[in-house]
Amino acid sequence: MIEVHKTNDPVEMSFVQAVLKEAGIPCFVIDDQASSLYGGSLKQLRPRLMVADEDADEARQLLEEAFAEIAKGENE
Repeated sequence: MIEVHKTNDPVEMSFVQAVLKEAGIPCFVIDDQASSLYGGSLKQLRPRLMVADEDADEARQLLEEAFAEIAKGENE
């Protein structure tokens, strides 16, 4: 398993999970409970989105494209 995204923002985490699930890439979050114990204040305990090794490159590419689309929309 490989980490492809890390964030304390639950909305952002839901978004990236949805992007990958829509593309058929299984994923899951780890460290989400540990992070909440400290109110998300410890960077090393940020929730992390994990995918299978063989899906990591495609997942990263999809997330890069998704965030680029968001940035493009904000700049218009």
